[in-house]
Amino acid sequence: MAIVQDILPCIFMVLIEMCTIFLTIMASTSMSRLGMSSYVFVVYTNALSSIILLPCSYFYHRRDKIQVSLFTFPILIRVFLLGLVGVTIAQNLAFAGLSYSSPIVACGMANMVPALTFILAIFLRKIRIDVKSQGSQARMIGTLISILGGMSMTYYKGGVVKQYSPSFLLLANPHLLVFTSTHENWVLGCFLFATASLALCIWNIIQAGTIRKYPHVMKIVFLYTLFGTIQSAIFALVMEKDLNAWRLEFNMELLVIVLTAIFGSLIRSSVQMWCMRLKGRSFPLFFKPVGIPTASACGCLLFADTFHYGSMLSAIICGMGYYTTLWGQLKEDNQTSKNIKGSILPTTSDVKVPLLQEREEDEDEDEEEGDSKV
Repeated sequence: MAIVQDILPCIFMVLIEMCTIFLTIMASTSMSRLGMSSYVFVVYTNALSSIILLPCSYFYHRRDKIQVSLFTFPILIRVFLLGLVGVTIAQNLAFAGLSYSSPIVACGMANMVPALTFILAIFLRKIRIDVKSQGSQARMIGTLISILGGMSMTYYKGGVVKQYSPSFLLLANPHLLVFTSTHENWVLGCFLFATASLALCIWNIIQAGTIRKYPHVMKIVFLYTLFGTIQSAIFALVMEKDLNAWRLEFNMELLVIVLTAIFGSLIRSSVQMWCMRLKGRSFPLFFKPVGIPTASACGCLLFADTFHYGSMLSAIICGMGYYTTLWGQLKEDNQTSKNIKGSILPTTSDVKVPLLQEREEDEDEDEEEGDSKV
């Protein structure tokens, strides 16, 4: 049992982050080599996710009873906004940014979410800063480190790995995959990813209030994914004038859509919920920076002719800022004896984690009252 409770959750969370990077590389390849539209990719992926989530949301909550109806105007407005911000805006910005940059930018900018959340909370007066508190000091220092890493990634790429690496590091030069976009616009890609991270911070604020009003998490996830699919389809029809872009063939383009939908809607959510039951609600947050060494290793070993040292070092700086800000936040939470509720999101492709955290909190409260939920 010690292995299950201590080792397996860590292994599974590392594997989840590694799989996320591999799927991101496959998506980058499909956009660069096969010409897949990022807007169409978002529509098809979320459409398939909606189909998968429909039965899952029913069976997950089939024994739960709740007094509040999902189909009331205040809740539907919130769910509509969740789909708009979390899917239509955040995902379209993120995958458009990927089409102009590389997965290492996705890793670095995703690790800026805690810092952007902290800045947004200050702007909205959601928190009070105590400059004498270690938690506040750590969050401010972490935010500065994250901003420094994001600016460094945007404006400094450095030399390519192949130029400076010894020959034994250049293990392969794959022709099937693409790491850096062939129609690269690095500054634009970084800006789009940063904006997507900011959108996820706003999404986090909306979902925190939504889940308090309607605690059936999977139903909300299904409904906002469906709303986001419809909104993204309308947006894609406006942005993508060529109707041939909607045509799918039996190649990597179709494969990455299916894998991304299954992984995002079922596998990742199930693993994260299991880990949170064993290790606590904040446990998945500690593994988000794992994507940085994964992407860096892939870039150095397999894509050395297009991977730059500067972007790798900048992503590492963002990861350091992530952990510093997260430590400060957890420090403050411990000092005030409050649970973490809807504070930080993991990845541009992992927007369901805070909802799962809220679900876990509700289960903990029910256990204290002597009830049990399925």
